[in-house]
Amino acid sequence: MLKQVLKTAMSLSALSIVLTTSNYANADAIADAVNSEHRPVEQRLRDEYRNPQATLRFFDVQPHMAVAEISPGGGWYSHILAPLLKEKGTFYAAHNYVYEGAHEYYARTLKAFKEKTAANPDFSNTKITAFHHNKAPDFAPAGSLDRVLTFRNVHNWYMDGEQQGLDNAFAAYAKALKKGGILGLVEHKLPEDADDAMQKSSGYMKQSVVIAAAEKAGFKLVGESPVNFNPMDTKDYEKGVWTLPPSLSLGEKDRAKYLAIGESDRMTLKFQKL
Repeated sequence: MLKQVLKTAMSLSALSIVLTTSNYANADAIADAVNSEHRPVEQRLRDEYRNPQATLRFFDVQPHMAVAEISPGGGWYSHILAPLLKEKGTFYAAHNYVYEGAHEYYARTLKAFKEKTAANPDFSNTKITAFHHNKAPDFAPAGSLDRVLTFRNVHNWYMDGEQQGLDNAFAAYAKALKKGGILGLVEHKLPEDADDAMQKSSGYMKQSVVIAAAEKAGFKLVGESPVNFNPMDTKDYEKGVWTLPPSLSLGEKDRAKYLAIGESDRMTLKFQKL
């Protein structure tokens, strides 16, 4: 009897170690990616505002998954996602779709992204594709992704098409995700009692508008995190959200004030494809 009890206890202990090790393994994979030696130092300085480890854990991003980042720009989050997914997963960097008549910014930032990542071994298994919410919605095979992530981009879709722009974007994400897949979204947060017109020019969006657009596309809100809240952000600036760092669009005017505020107050939402 005693032998059986000891055997059971040892089995439970071993199971506990396996489960604990597994949890630490996932946590360590994200931490290792955030601390990759190839990650630019200037990007690491923004970690205190963007909280990448807590944000990616909230979205439950794991190393074996197929993940797309929408409109990665200069690659701030890509420099974390690429090494995280390089060995066991698949990473799509759904960058700018350069079309006739597009702003020169599209081609310039895409070129810079490709040049920056080409020499970085963390990106050896990255697929660079194109996305535009109105013109190029197919950035990954339909039903292939576990996660679609987008950081501070919702206002761009709204500023280019308003409600239709939002509808197009969320429909594209639903198409690319597997059933049960997660859309992880971070966006500058506008107070619900603010004038709706501010969404057209300020860079901030109302959370209710974002949720409604996601639900219309077949998503369900399954989580909200306060990790990227910033109560010091008053959201009433001369040049909208770009007044704050890292843009600091007013230059030296009140620079110390805006640096003290830090980056914007942000919603961090997790949606599931039904």
